[in-house]
Amino acid sequence: MKIKLNQYILEDIENKDQPSEFINMKEYSVLVLRLPYIKDDIVDIVSYAFYIKETEIFIFNREKKEFEVLGDFNSLHNFLDIRIDKILSKISKLHIEIAKMEDSVYDGDYSEMNRWLLLKKDLGIIERVMAHAELAYEKFERKFKESIDMFAYEDLKEHINRILRLAIAGNEKLDYIYQFYRGRVDEKMNNVMFVLTILSAIFMPLTLVTGFFGMNTGGLPFVNDNIGTLKVVVLTIVFEIPFVWYIFKLAKFDKIR
Repeated sequence: MKIKLNQYILEDIENKDQPSEFINMKEYSVLVLRLPYIKDDIVDIVSYAFYIKETEIFIFNREKKEFEVLGDFNSLHNFLDIRIDKILSKISKLHIEIAKMEDSVYDGDYSEMNRWLLLKKDLGIIERVMAHAELAYEKFERKFKESIDMFAYEDLKEHINRILRLAIAGNEKLDYIYQFYRGRVDEKMNNVMFVLTILSAIFMPLTLVTGFFGMNTGGLPFVNDNIGTLKVVVLTIVFEIPFVWYIFKLAKFDKIR
């Protein structure tokens, strides 16, 4: 069905990336809702455009690039209700996955972290899109509050708001999980570096003594001594004692801290 619209409004409607908005003109209104679209458990984005004149509602067909009859406000509610319920179901599944990830990370199992980025992406899409959709929906509801079933539409509004709140909460929990995970990984890395530092400190005197007595120069001590090797070993142990004592004190202090 061909409907005469303002050129700029028509360009917004035809733009599949147009954010959600509500446009109120003198003779008609246009509601654009850009919503997450769940297909095969994958989150995508679809923009729906509705032309509203009195109680008649038309939906824009993007393939045909024309408006088709949708019905009245009850038809619009049913159309949105089906899609909002799918989004709500999807975000509930995402929260279950986040809870599993949280439990596994706290137990020291980081295998679930490979899905962190995907969950973050899905929740980010839902939060960003639903924030705009909520504002446009509220403007639409205020404009047609005398013509719509407020109980039904308020229920739909509550679902939209709940999805947005769950998306925000999910994103915050994912950020906390990642911070905890990074803290544990950094802690392990620090422990590894500490062990390497200890080993380096222990072998430093040994390397010094070995390097000194391995020089091909004359006049080295203990060269002609029958127990020279034993003396060098004792000397090395003496050199090691301060290093080992210092490392022991350092490790003890780090454990108390």
